[in-house]
Amino acid sequence: MTASRGVAEPSLVGHYAGPVTRALAYALDSAVSVGAYAVMVSLGIYVVNLITGIGATRGDVPALVWSLGLALWLWLYYGYSWIVSGQTLGMAVVGLRVVRRDGAPLGFRQALVRPPALALSFVTLGFGFLGIVVGRERRALHDVLAGTTVVYGWDARAARLRFLARHPHVAATSAPPVDAARR
Repeated sequence: MTASRGVAEPSLVGHYAGPVTRALAYALDSAVSVGAYAVMVSLGIYVVNLITGIGATRGDVPALVWSLGLALWLWLYYGYSWIVSGQTLGMAVVGLRVVRRDGAPLGFRQALVRPPALALSFVTLGFGFLGIVVGRERRALHDVLAGTTVVYGWDARAARLRFLARHPHVAATSAPPVDAARR
């Protein structure tokens, strides 16, 4: 509640997500997913070298193979995350959730169509993201193609109140601590 008027502050839960939070979530997901892919590739090469002893390096495999592997990994990273929970790690950190246009959880089709459609938003020189900035529902090209939208999925004010309710000792007291030796 706001102290001045006694009116509850509006929640953003279910409101269409804006371009800044969506970009932040995507940046976090890019770092996590590409980093995880690099770790998997390095571990894979290490295991191959350990088993075969041939001394393979990343340079021994054509760049096209690594690019196709990364594309497949990103499709799995985003698609699996969206179908299981409606959000990726980056989306969870900033409080976003992807849902069907009617607000229902994503189905298998939407979760599989959305990652390649996201790539299409980039291929169009970024014009695929224009709907996030100017559209009433803030839907990008990949949202339109997959029949989805991105909404705020948690209320920061309510989360803070729940945290304070769980930890009543968080409030500071004005009395100094009692020293057991002086008693």
